Amino acid sequence: MIAIYKRELKSYFQSMIGYAFITFLMLFTGVYFTAYNLNAGYPYFAYTLSASMLIFLIAVPVLTMKSFAEERKSKTDQLLLTAPVSVTGIVLGKYLAMVTVFLIPCLLYCIYPLVIKMWGTAYLKVDYASIFMFFLIGCVYIAVGMFLSSLTESQIIAAVSTFAALLVMYLWSGLINFLPTDALGNFIGLLAILLVFSALIYQLTKNWMIGGGLAFLSVAGCVGVYFTNQSAFESLLYNMLQKLDFSSMFSNVMSSSLLDMSSVVLCISIVFLFVFITIQTIQKRRWS
Repeated sequence: MIAIYKRELKSYFQSMIGYAFITFLMLFTGVYFTAYNLNAGYPYFAYTLSASMLIFLIAVPVLTMKSFAEERKSKTDQLLLTAPVSVTGIVLGKYLAMVTVFLIPCLLYCIYPLVIKMWGTAYLKVDYASIFMFFLIGCVYIAVGMFLSSLTESQIIAAVSTFAALLVMYLWSGLINFLPTDALGNFIGLLAILLVFSALIYQLTKNWMIGGGLAFLSVAGCVGVYFTNQSAFESLLYNMLQKLDFSSMFSNVMSSSLLDMSSVVLCISIVFLFVFITIQTIQKRRWS
């Protein structure tokens, strides 16, 4: 894994993608920092980071699009898959290299609250908690982009699909307001989500017992609960999916001045999930 990590990290700076990524984030954040904190006098650097989350839509696809798509197109993935390195090591090495590139601007962001403190009142605890949450959310987005890159050999398709996925995540709070609130609508919606998840598990494992068993348990569980306690399904999808609203996770840090550990655990869990399904995707191709 260490060899893959070093190789990938070096490639990001040899191809200038790493420099462009860091420069783009620093310039974009610097514009908001100048407008909010220096000109308008807001004491919280967290406001600047909240506005800067829009940059993920462009920066993350650029960073992740070549992670697996380029290897697949140039056929160099065959060398990796036949090398004495586990698929887990390959995926983790690539992912940690991208996270390291993203970590550099996040560390540079730590200077901004000190600049605010030099010229007035600063809330360092809130600002540094916000930087940490900003980093975690970026790690989630990178994991999503890496997974989508592993599904195609076209970097353009990988970038566009990642942009589309991140756009949905960026607009998440508005989109979930369109979800039904009645019990029947939530029952059907939850059942559809569970069946799609079961189908995904089957595609990754090619084991009909696992996929079929998961689908059967999903249907049986949903039907059983629906006919015994319909009220449990009212607004269920909204209550579940609003927990995946990353903008709310970030704004909660600013509003409460505390780092919500449940949000941290959720972000880490989502990272592990997408790293895991990326490993399964590559593993499937290795033996196909």
